[in-house]
Amino acid sequence: MRLLWWLFLTSAGAATRVRMVEELHTQPRNAQQLALAIEMDYTTIRHHLRVLTSNHLIDVAGERYGQVYFLSQSLESRWTEFEEITKKIRKVKGGK
Repeated sequence: MRLLWWLFLTSAGAATRVRMVEELHTQPRNAQQLALAIEMDYTTIRHHLRVLTSNHLIDVAGERYGQVYFLSQSLESRWTEFEEITKKIRKVKGGK
């Protein structure tokens, strides 16, 4: 749980990672599709994909430029915890 709090609430880039994970929860995507979906720079997306992958929260399949990212089994099994964290973020920011 500490890892989720750090990656999605307190660290720099947390809000971007939350948006990325929510997008991947709806459907697997490649880095370009993800960048377009959340309207963010491709290089930034690639950085956060590396962070999430190295922490075993997303998995990747395919060759280098055709790689598709999807939630790892670890994150899927902790989805309720992830949602609790995102609710706290939205409450602090006055969002929904």
